[in-house]
Amino acid sequence: MNKRTVEYLKLPWRKSRPALIAAAAGDRHFHFFLCCVATAGTVVFSFLSPQVIRYTVDSVIGSAPLDAPVFVRRMVDAAGGVAFLRKNLGICACLILGAALCSGLFNMVRRYISIEIGETIAWRLRNKLYAHIQQLSYDWHVGCQTGDIIQRCTSDMDTIRNFIQNQMSELLRTLCVFVIALYLMFSMDVFMSLTALILIPAILLFSFIYFQKVAREFVRADAAEGSMQAYAQENYTGVRVVRAFGREAYAAAVFSQKTKIYADIWTKIGKMLGLFWGLGDFLSVAQIAIIVGAGIYRSVQGELSPGTFLAFYAYCNWMIWPVRQLGRILSDLSKTLVAAGRVRDILSVEPETDKPDSLSPAIRGEIRFDHVTFGYGGGEGVLRDISFTVRPGKTLAILGATGSGKSSLVHLISRLYDVPDGNGVITIDGIDIRRIARKKLRRHIGLCLQEPFLFSKTIRENIAASNTAMDLKEIRDAAAAAWIDETVMGFPEGYETVIGERGVTLSGGQKQRVAIARMLAAKPPVMIFDDSLSAVDTETDAKIRGNLRKRVKEAAVIIISHRISTLMAADEILVLKDGTIEEIGSHGELLARNGSYRRIFDLQSAGTGRAVNDAPYGCPDGMAAGK
Repeated sequence: MNKRTVEYLKLPWRKSRPALIAAAAGDRHFHFFLCCVATAGTVVFSFLSPQVIRYTVDSVIGSAPLDAPVFVRRMVDAAGGVAFLRKNLGICACLILGAALCSGLFNMVRRYISIEIGETIAWRLRNKLYAHIQQLSYDWHVGCQTGDIIQRCTSDMDTIRNFIQNQMSELLRTLCVFVIALYLMFSMDVFMSLTALILIPAILLFSFIYFQKVAREFVRADAAEGSMQAYAQENYTGVRVVRAFGREAYAAAVFSQKTKIYADIWTKIGKMLGLFWGLGDFLSVAQIAIIVGAGIYRSVQGELSPGTFLAFYAYCNWMIWPVRQLGRILSDLSKTLVAAGRVRDILSVEPETDKPDSLSPAIRGEIRFDHVTFGYGGGEGVLRDISFTVRPGKTLAILGATGSGKSSLVHLISRLYDVPDGNGVITIDGIDIRRIARKKLRRHIGLCLQEPFLFSKTIRENIAASNTAMDLKEIRDAAAAAWIDETVMGFPEGYETVIGERGVTLSGGQKQRVAIARMLAAKPPVMIFDDSLSAVDTETDAKIRGNLRKRVKEAAVIIISHRISTLMAADEILVLKDGTIEEIGSHGELLARNGSYRRIFDLQSAGTGRAVNDAPYGCPDGMAAGK
């Protein structure tokens, strides 16, 4: 990415919809100027032909005096006068041909520059939108549908691009045609010019009403399309669940209902467009009929020369063309404004930002919760008065029922959410984490989830996500610690195996182990395992934990699990219940208290045939309970 693009991506984006496109143009101002010049050239040379025909009919073929601008009369005199042109009518034909050729060349330049401007603006907007979304808060992402975000980044961006490429220069061309045609028509005959403008107020009024109505329908159409895409994306991602429950027919029926809503809206829009274009055609024909009738009458009365009438007819046709195109331009303008508004809605969301005095300290990994209380959106507390400490080289295990606040606790450590002022403090190495730059903090916190997300890349690329320059030996060392190296080497392509979207080609346990290897390869000083061994068997669980104890001696480790066998070797175990700490202590201490931990341990060990005081089931290296 070059320096100009980097600077562009840092621009503020608190702009209105028209300013959105203008700001994206950046250094395209010169190209806009060239596009305007080419558009003006196209119109000017197009309007020369009727004037040449007018003077040819009236003064060259006819006998009327050459009533032309001074510079035109001088050019005719220099060429040999009107008599010379009368004997060489081919010169007039060549002038008409030359004007048409110049108009075509200017039009080609206009179209070329419009395409370049449209593609450049679309490219920059896409980059800006993607970069901005990456900086938005986790809470924003939770509240949005992926399909709707994708639609705004693709379909809405294409709408903006198409308008810039096809309709923006056409709008400018329409304005030029209208202004120049009126000037030339009034310079020839005021009465005929006023006659040509009789229907313009009615057309403008109808266009304004149409614009308001069709814009509302485009908003509905975009919302329906977003809902349709979101549903499709969700079901394509969860296709195995849909099939597992035999819900294919139901999913198809719901999707059909959503597409029906979308189709009905576009049917209504199509009818509105048909009405507008049909009425536009009617008004266009009526305007031509009025001009022709008035022109014939005045020509018969001797008030209008044949050449002037032909020029008026040509210019009236030129004015009719903008009227006929007005429906398409207004339709595309409505869609573009709606699309630009949807893009602006995202760009106007405040991204995550660090305070100017944010810190970037060297992080060792000592985490401390000091009377922390937290609730989403300022609501009822999910966590209440939580206090504990995890030091480097130590392991804290967390046990709790679903909804007890385990994942919320993890979100707070990585600053996906911040603790409000007055609700306690979370520190790392004695520094309030709210004072540490988010990027710095998150790069030093490794997080492995129960449902890990793997990219549709090779296994090597997934494990080396934190450092693409990582060599294969480092990757294999991390994979061996996660007990996945042997499995990967058994694949035909080894670490170059492409695992498919979201790791679909791997089993649940294999995905979890690849995710663990990815975190170990990053070597963060804080490692969090959020039920990340739930899909592996107990024996593999024990082997992985044994490897982890040898590999992460200096890291602060937090393990969340429902398995007592996964937790019992931790230095300290924290039991959460309804957002509060019910018990905290070592395995042996919690067993002696006969609380919730002891009850869960007895339930899980009941089927193993082991007594409570036996060596913990699955505990590596023969560790005894409480040691």
